[in-house]
Amino acid sequence: MSGPVTDTRDLFAVVPRSEFDTPGTSRGLIDVVRWRYLLYLLVRTGVTTRYRNSVLGWTWSYVRPGAQFLVFWVVLGLFLSLNRDIQNYPVYLFSGIVVINLFSEAFKNATTSIVNNAPLVRKVFLPRQLFAVSSVMVAFIHFLPQLALLLIVCLFMGWIPGITVLSVLAALAGIVIVSLFALGIGLFFGALNVRFRDAENIVELLLLLATWASPVLYAWTMVQDAMDKLGWPQWLVNLYLLNPITQGVELFHYAFWRPVTAVTMDLPPELGWNTLWTFLISVGTLLIGQLVFRRLEGRFAQDL
Repeated sequence: MSGPVTDTRDLFAVVPRSEFDTPGTSRGLIDVVRWRYLLYLLVRTGVTTRYRNSVLGWTWSYVRPGAQFLVFWVVLGLFLSLNRDIQNYPVYLFSGIVVINLFSEAFKNATTSIVNNAPLVRKVFLPRQLFAVSSVMVAFIHFLPQLALLLIVCLFMGWIPGITVLSVLAALAGIVIVSLFALGIGLFFGALNVRFRDAENIVELLLLLATWASPVLYAWTMVQDAMDKLGWPQWLVNLYLLNPITQGVELFHYAFWRPVTAVTMDLPPELGWNTLWTFLISVGTLLIGQLVFRRLEGRFAQDL
């Protein structure tokens, strides 16, 4: 004979409530940690497939920033005489270029990450933030050869590295600030891009402006001088310096250019405090991007 029938209420009483959560419920960026093995697979795939069937392969990670540097150096450094106005201009220039390249690749790839992975989004549940986070991590991995090339260019131009704790911390802070900022706005525009593909065109315009809206090709003091001549208030300069990309560029200048250059250019005011403020701005941008992403991700599968 069969045993006594167990009251079904007892079965549900011993099962944690979380077992009956709605399927497909996302916990946001927390899930990135819980699904870290899948994150690893996405990053590995992004790295290994980037230059698949390419003759030069990873050499392109050195060729493209090198060509970019040469164009700006010849046009701005030699033709427009910035080579005379800014000491050790090649190091100054390339220090900013590698930061902009990190931001541009991370931001652009995060924006298109959901659309590019549409088959997975439509058919399988997984935290959609994984695609944006993996895109930023892949951009960081591709940034490392450019960082190595920066050191080679510095040495070639007669740069003798003076490594200090502050220099290392400044470089790390710049990378963190720019990466968090790129991830935050990447989540924001990545969510919008699923519904409105115009987002990709807006991102292209923003990336075009990013290089010129930060002191990559010129000195920040030129902005200060222009503001003074126009009679514009000082708070506009302060606002310009609170741009996370500007701060990332200036931190790289501090790490790679200033220690070995007989600098006559003043440090940006409140560089240390601005590092803290821009970090908080980047974190705030990340929280806003995550909030918008979570509000819209419920319709990703239908919109794709």
